[in-house]
Amino acid sequence: MKPILEAIHLGEQKTITVFNYDKANFDTPWHFHPQHELTYIESSFGTKFIGDYVGSYEPGELVLIRSNLPHCWKNQAQNNVPSKSIVIQWNKGVFAKVPELAALFEMLTTASKGVIFDNEEIKPLLPSLRNLLHLQEDELYIHLLSLLSQLSKCQYQTLSESSFVDDIPFEHNNRITKVHDFIETHFNRKIYLKEVADLVKMSEQSFSRFFNKMMGRSFFTFLNEYRINMASRMLLYSDKSVSQIGYDCGYESPPFFFKKFNEIYNISPTKYRKQHLK
Repeated sequence: MKPILEAIHLGEQKTITVFNYDKANFDTPWHFHPQHELTYIESSFGTKFIGDYVGSYEPGELVLIRSNLPHCWKNQAQNNVPSKSIVIQWNKGVFAKVPELAALFEMLTTASKGVIFDNEEIKPLLPSLRNLLHLQEDELYIHLLSLLSQLSKCQYQTLSESSFVDDIPFEHNNRITKVHDFIETHFNRKIYLKEVADLVKMSEQSFSRFFNKMMGRSFFTFLNEYRINMASRMLLYSDKSVSQIGYDCGYESPPFFFKKFNEIYNISPTKYRKQHLK
């Protein structure tokens, strides 16, 4: 499988780019690029796909992604709430691998699985991160290096179970992107393996092997994770009853929804809502 290769125009004259993303939606499909990337979410919430990881995102998250790691963010529709982020991308090898930067390069190696930083620890660093938007050339280089060095001293945890350090084979072009988009549109109803396999022009057996190899678990396990992630957002950001949220996320009976929710969060949907709304 090969996610879409995003062309980032960096070269000998420019090795770092920093920009504000501010649109109605995060519309970039599941993709990868040869540059490292640091993304700070400023607005909107939804689902992030990092390698074989699927989980929620919300404002205040800072995620570091090593080169060639497939990823995308998909926001949930919210009235008048744009999808905003600060994105920093830079070429591999622009910083010298010296002993003084051992922690930084260890962090970059770990980022082959994607890493997310502790929200509280990074708060003092946010002014420096935002300041990168206004810097160029040597000042941008020096301040990014300083920021990464400080981040390497913060707590962080990995996201993907598998690491992606090499290019993904071309012959599976765009299949996972199609599956992601299909789940996003149809997660609220019963989904049959055959229709997903037909979507990517594979037999059910071949698709099951392909998906398990790429994502590290079965299609239906992945689908359940997506549904429960959506349900957790609805529990916090809607007034719907717990049972109705279960139905809206594709679960045909409340007891089955409660069981699946508890498997992932180790708490019932009702208790999850009460706990977080406090």
